Amino acid sequence: MADYDYDLFVIGAGSGGVRAARIAATHGARVAIAEEYRYGGTCVIRGCVPKKLLVYASQYSEHFEDAKGFGWHVGETSFDWKKLIANKDQEIARLEGIYRRNLERSGVELHDTRAEIVGPHEVRLKAVNRTVSAKYILVATGGRPYLDDTVEGVEHTITSNEALHLSSFPKRIAIAGGGYIAVEFAGIFAGLGAETTLVYRGEEILRGFDDDLRTAVHNEMEKKGIRILCGEVFTKIERQSDGSLKGHLRQGATVEADQIMFAIGRRPNTDGLGLETAGVELGGKGEIKVDETSRTNVPSIYAIGDVTDRVNLTPVAIREGHAFADTVFGKSPRTVDHSLIPTAVFSQPEIGTVGLTEREACAAYPNVDVYRSIFRPMRHTLSGRDEKMVMKILVDADTDRVIGVHVLGPDAGELSQVLGIALKMGATKADFDATMAVHPTAAEELVTMREPAEQHRRAAAE
Repeated sequence: MADYDYDLFVIGAGSGGVRAARIAATHGARVAIAEEYRYGGTCVIRGCVPKKLLVYASQYSEHFEDAKGFGWHVGETSFDWKKLIANKDQEIARLEGIYRRNLERSGVELHDTRAEIVGPHEVRLKAVNRTVSAKYILVATGGRPYLDDTVEGVEHTITSNEALHLSSFPKRIAIAGGGYIAVEFAGIFAGLGAETTLVYRGEEILRGFDDDLRTAVHNEMEKKGIRILCGEVFTKIERQSDGSLKGHLRQGATVEADQIMFAIGRRPNTDGLGLETAGVELGGKGEIKVDETSRTNVPSIYAIGDVTDRVNLTPVAIREGHAFADTVFGKSPRTVDHSLIPTAVFSQPEIGTVGLTEREACAAYPNVDVYRSIFRPMRHTLSGRDEKMVMKILVDADTDRVIGVHVLGPDAGELSQVLGIALKMGATKADFDATMAVHPTAAEELVTMREPAEQHRRAAAE
């Protein structure tokens, strides 16, 4: 490896790239990493972490209301958007510093510049116009929000990136999209007091999630005052004389707002990286095509995380980066299992899920038992809040193995992590039933549902 400047050059210092760089360095590799913006990537800087801090902030309006039912007398309250954003920015800066220090302590060389691939083993550092060489190159540049350029006036909109840095709080906001980012930001802005409209092209929000949870979270969001328009898209956006925006919808209606946010998907961040020059094969959305070891068709170039458009979640990128480093530099080859990945949607109420949806289960298995419980959480019995919790277990009736669990309600994301362990171990419904309940908790419903609510039976082929 002495013929190269580095054994590994990582492009992109998000969660996956940082993990790969650090682990490779601990295996003795000479590692460098380049980042053109801030260390920590989408999750830490402009994604999961700041977003969840805003979710927490948005929940206090309901906490203040609910406190009355528990004997608290809450005085006059007010909200300061600028204070929230300043405190959020301070925390993000702290986390970025940790990322930088951890890389440096691992012996990784940091380059604060855009890096572009100019050959199978060469990277150009744009800020200093210098080319360096590496035996292996790892692309971990993540993704970016997608804007539909066919919409007239789309330049007047914001994305989730800008939503985290607005100088003033919008009294009215319209959000295009029905995925987890759109749904989460709708809850954030509504909870903080904005008149919120969600515009989604599909029949129901949160495509890909279990239908019972999709319907339930839709209903609960509307109870919180969020206006949800399904089967609609923006066709034109106008800036009005007072600075506000008017969004025109496909079916003729209009939506007026102070901000219109597009959260209609993300695209792999591959533009201008020089991948085509190096001969790296890309997919239709610009994603880097890789094999099970994260290797591209160019043997010296690998890619991990959202830039590959496999499973676009931070923990997946981290696991892929770790596996890459162990495989290439640690003499411990391994691949990442992308099945049974627990995940959460920080909607309000929250979703936690692992395994197959009911629709997927019925397509994959001939006989499926559905256990379902819909109830009012104990915390709402005194608050008087009309909010339901949903718990659902899907079972392969032929083997009794649990193949999916879906939860809507408080702390559902926390539950999904533990449920992921159980399903990964191959737990059966009998295992759930044999587990002692913890009372009084909402989670005890997971081990006390005895009779299936539905049984799907596929007729045998004649």
